[in-house]
Amino acid sequence: MSERTNPNAKATVHDIAREAGVSRATVDRVLNNRPGVRKLTIERVQYAIEKLGFVRDLSAANLARKRTYQFVFMLPDGKGQFLIELRNSIEEAAQSANFDRVQARIVLVSSRDQNKLTQELNVLQPENLDGLAIMANETPIVRDTIARLKAGGVAIVSLVADQPNSERDHFVGFDNVAAGRTAATLIGGFVGEKTGKIGVVVTSLYARDMIERRWGFDALIAERFPNLTPLPSIEAFDSPELSEELTLKTLEENDDIVAIYSVGSSVKGIAAAIKKHNAPRHIVCVDHELTDNSRALLESRIIDAVITQNTGHLARSALRVLRARCDNAAIIQSQEHIRIEVLLLENLPAKREQQQIQN
Repeated sequence: MSERTNPNAKATVHDIAREAGVSRATVDRVLNNRPGVRKLTIERVQYAIEKLGFVRDLSAANLARKRTYQFVFMLPDGKGQFLIELRNSIEEAAQSANFDRVQARIVLVSSRDQNKLTQELNVLQPENLDGLAIMANETPIVRDTIARLKAGGVAIVSLVADQPNSERDHFVGFDNVAAGRTAATLIGGFVGEKTGKIGVVVTSLYARDMIERRWGFDALIAERFPNLTPLPSIEAFDSPELSEELTLKTLEENDDIVAIYSVGSSVKGIAAAIKKHNAPRHIVCVDHELTDNSRALLESRIIDAVITQNTGHLARSALRVLRARCDNAAIIQSQEHIRIEVLLLENLPAKREQQQIQN
């Protein structure tokens, strides 16, 4: 076994091949986890890598073999503004110079038809993609799909709504339990000493992000605001019409409602119901995600606060994490931490400023 002539120089593939007594092609197969190398030979190569302190330049390696990452973002087919902005942010991030040699396509899947969702998930095959970012309800079929793709070497992140009981690599999104507690703090502070009920409107009763926000919300209301009673969740999906109909019905059946927590459904429909109900007092309303609708409602003082997460940060973080996982590289946790932001009329960014932040 030969030693490097300059011990201070960075180790190269040539050095590893000499140290292990194998060809450069064999070293390349070991580095890329390709088949056709005996176990004893793999151990020799790995020993040489450790001895020489070899650190792989993944960017150079990918460039040399002209590798292009194939990523899929699987998102619900809902028509809510948050989902539309998230899709736009993914497309913009994937086209930026920061993600050269990345091809990211968005696949919209049914959020209500499980048979259709199963068909759409079965189309995904490991040989056709390097990474998957998925935003979906945590169900057995989704967990099975994640396990199948992970077994095929696909990097996987859950997006916005976590899949903690699956084999996913990483969750990209803010802490939804903490977001729910934040909403409870805001509503409790806005309502003050008044006694009454809180209407709660969700997109889906089965969505993990909705469930976790509700957990956090209920826990903090019980801890700090015994004067307030949250009502059972109303499931309105992403439909403004259904949100309006069900919220108005709840307001008419409960004349002591003092606040509404829009956990993730259409705030446009909720606001329409509040205006149509014409209550003698202001009904506090806290929403999730800053969109054109929530911005307009904040500016008109129909809603009081918006708890949001930056869709641009979500998209960029998902792409960075997928690429890091594909390369077996470290994830910078502080860079990928998605912050909970609270927006009031008083700190609402100008629309142009908001677009610059998103991009």
